[in-house]
This record gives sequence, structure tokens and C-alpha cells, in this order.
Amino acid sequence: MQNSSNSQRAFTFGSTRRIAAVAVAAALFFLCGSAFAGTMQRGQVVIPESSLQHPEDLGERAHTNVRLLVPAEEFTWPQYRAGLPPYIGYFYETPASLACIYKLVTQTNGCNPNYVTANSNGGSKAIAVVDAYDAPNAAGDLAAFSSQFGLPAANFQKVYASGSVPPYDAGWELEESLDIQMVHAMAPKAKIYLVEAASNSFADLFKAIQVASGLVAAAGGGEVTMSWSSYEWPGETSYDSYFTTTNVVYFASTGDWGFTGYPSVSPNVVAAGGTSVSRNATTGAFQTEGTWDAGGGGPSLYESRPAYQSAISGVVGAHRGVPDMAAVANPDTGVWVYDSHFGGWCILGGTSVSSPLLAGIVNSAGHFAASTSAELTTVYANMAAAGNFRDVAFGFCGPWCGYMAGSGWDFCTGVGSPTGMNGK
Repeated sequence: MQNSSNSQRAFTFGSTRRIAAVAVAAALFFLCGSAFAGTMQRGQVVIPESSLQHPEDLGERAHTNVRLLVPAEEFTWPQYRAGLPPYIGYFYETPASLACIYKLVTQTNGCNPNYVTANSNGGSKAIAVVDAYDAPNAAGDLAAFSSQFGLPAANFQKVYASGSVPPYDAGWELEESLDIQMVHAMAPKAKIYLVEAASNSFADLFKAIQVASGLVAAAGGGEVTMSWSSYEWPGETSYDSYFTTTNVVYFASTGDWGFTGYPSVSPNVVAAGGTSVSRNATTGAFQTEGTWDAGGGGPSLYESRPAYQSAISGVVGAHRGVPDMAAVANPDTGVWVYDSHFGGWCILGGTSVSSPLLAGIVNSAGHFAASTSAELTTVYANMAAAGNFRDVAFGFCGPWCGYMAGSGWDFCTGVGSPTGMNGK
């Protein structure tokens, strides 16, 4: 376990530095499955080993971008559907509150997750989630998540990219639970494929991308979302062609360490950055979104500026700039996810939240671009149109918090966060 100066901890339970499975299960049961009661404070952010990149991984293996929030004091999981009184102060996001914030439904009750119940009703065709290793309980956990929040049963299928069941990794399993549940929350009528790579090596992950692309294309089009990333390296551009299947739009997390990462910097991928949700501390009413200081952003080290970013050349220069869009990622304002392997309900954050959320929102919008370039051409052409995006104009991000948000496109949140179905 590693401690950092900003109250974040890293658990060593990944594929390269594994603790005994029993110890891991016990630790995460405490984090995710305990019954909590008391007054909510910030809590502590826990970073799984799977979300750390080691020097030997560069250009070889990817890491997840998921973080867990461990509340500072114990509280009881609010059983919204059980008719119990709302627990004012526990304002973590539900499918209904997210649909409210991003205007997939009519905004009511301040988008307070303790009160709002109207979920997104959109989605069609297919969304494929690409992750590494196996999540044995993925289908059952997705069903429990759907039942808790009044979502329809998911049209869900797990696919093994290598043809056989991959090995298990605790951090990647948590990633997979997050990804499929956020996709279903935003696009409940879409077919969901969870395509599991045999490992987090690029060789295995990009094989899984090929499988996922074929499945989505065969369904008539849709999205592929990848919440994993790697720091940039000189040979990354050789992988860009993997994201060019016709009628498939690709999404990827920009990362949780401030720096730019691949594959989000590929010109053939929608780069999903992170925000923080601001709520009234007393009423829980949604106020606005600000930046998340840990979200990845900036000019790519190796990718050239694509044509769809010509209008922001004065900001990005000659290089591809990321992110393109952003959504909630700050674990302090995180989302509820269900993972039975570790005891049940977890509060999760990281740009691993924003990529599947954005993929689901774009799917619900129903425009189904022929390529990522076509999708982003639409986004950038409409970024200033009223009602299409929420311009996140305050906060900072990037290496050493060196980038500032401002009016219009910036390195923290791109065009901003989506609002409604138009322009995307």
C-alpha cells in the first residue's frame, strides 16, 4: 500500500504486484461493502495497483483509470427504492442524477440523487466495452445495479477476445463493473458487449478492440469505450489504424495523473476528460461542474493536430489536443457502482467514469456517425451552440496543475460536458 501527500492510497493488487487474494478481498470488502453510518466528510481516495503505470509498462501495457472513495465516516447506503427517508448529505451520483445533470431528462429537484428517479430512456444498436482480464460476476452485478435504480434489464453479453476465459485481476474487475454499469445508465436500450482481453498487454487489448469493433459494426454501428490508458511513447501512432472501423466511434479516458495518455490522444478516438460536480452542501442541488485537477489533458507529444481541431489551433498548436469532452470523474463527487465480489456498493471515480458515460450519452443521442472523425467534426462545429455543451470555465488541471479552464475549449475539459442530445 502506498500513501501520497494528497490523502490518496494505492493498493497493490494488480497483475504485476499481487497481494494474496484473500487479503485483497478482505480489504476491498471493507472499502466497498461495509455498512456506514454518520456524518459525511471527504474520505480517502484509494488507487488500485491496476491504475498505476510502472516504467517497464511504457509502450507495452495499459493501466486502468479507476479510483475508490472511502468515506471518512461510516454511513448507511440509502435504500432509495425501499421507501426509507433520504439521507441528505450523501450526494453521490446515481443513473437518474447523471441523466438529470446531463439533461437526458427534464431537470427536477436540483438533480439531487436522493430524490430524482427519472432515468435515461435512450440507446440503440450497440456499445462495446473493452477491458482486460475477467469479471466473473459482471452480468449479475449489472442486474443488481439495474434493479436498485429502476433501469430495465440490460441486453448484455460477455465476449472473450482470445476465445477462452482470461485470468482474474481485482482492479480490472472493478473497472469492468464501473464501465458496463455507466454505459447502461446512460443508454439502457443499447446492446452491451463486454469484450475481455487476455491481459493488459497492448497485444491482447488491441486484439480485443478488433473483436469489439466487429461486433459493433455488425449491430449496425455504435461505440467502443476504453477506460484504460498508457503514458505516451514514440511508437503509439502505429496503433491509430485500430480505431477506423466504419460506423464505429471510439472513446477513451484521458487518464488520472494530469498527463496525456494513449489511446485518448489518437485522432481517431474521442478523448474523455474529467470534471467535478458541484452541489449545494445543504440541499444537494446541482450547481455546476468544475475541472478535476487530476484529469489528463494537454497537447499530444506525438500526434499531429487533426482537421477537426483547426478552429482551436491557437490553443493546441500543431499537436492533437485533449480532451474533446468531459464528464464527472472526481471520486469526491463519484458514482455508485455495484460489485458483489467485494461486498456490494462502491463509490468510484476517475476518468474511467467519463469514457463510458460519454459513449452512452452519444449513443442515446442517436446520430451514429460513420467514424470518430465525423463525430468530432460535429462536436467541434457545435461547441459554441447554446444548449449543446456546458462550458466548464473554472478550475485547473494537467501536470503541476499548469492548465487553467476558461471560456471555450481548454486542456482541462475540451468543449465542456454534454447537455442534451444535440451537437454530438
